[in-house]
Amino acid sequence: MPRFTRITVNPEQMDGVPCIRRLRIPVATVVGMVAEGMDMAEILEAYPDLEAEDIREALRYAALAVQERELPPVRPESAR
Repeated sequence: MPRFTRITVNPEQMDGVPCIRRLRIPVATVVGMVAEGMDMAEILEAYPDLEAEDIREALRYAALAVQERELPPVRPESAR
C-alpha cells in the first residue's frame, strides 16, 4: 500500500474529506481541475499554496481510491 504524505484527513476540517497538506483544498477539487483539462501551471496559479507534488499525489490517491472498495488509509491529523 503506498504511503500518502501529502494527503490529510481531519474529521474537524472539511468534514473529514481528504485534503492536501492540512490545507482546505480537497483532493477531489484538484482531481476535478485536472479532469476539466487544467494543466499543472493553471492549477498552481489558481491555488498558490499547492506544489506540483501535491497534484501528483492527489492523482495517485484518486487512482488507488477508485480501485479499492475503501479509501486508502491516511493517518488523522491528531495521530501525527
